[in-house]
Amino acid sequence: MNEPLGLLGTPHINFLTLVVIGGLVGWISGIFLSVRHWAVTNMLIGVIGSWAGSELAVFLGFVIYGSFNHLFAALAGAIVVLYIWQMLYQRL
Repeated sequence: MNEPLGLLGTPHINFLTLVVIGGLVGWISGIFLSVRHWAVTNMLIGVIGSWAGSELAVFLGFVIYGSFNHLFAALAGAIVVLYIWQMLYQRL
């Protein structure tokens, strides 16, 4: 840890950021994708997706904490997971 941590670099703020971003993205994406779930379901799926997107970005070697890249990784992950959830839900 050679670089100083910003506000988003602390673990509790990171988790809170993922929950907020994931919840908002899940809710908004559910409206745009016309997903027929409860808003809470979309928000939970968005939170899972935002976590997955952030973890994938770190695994791939991107520095995301404390920057807008964190927002983009969480946003992309939430949208992808919600889209996959919608595809699986339609097949059932």
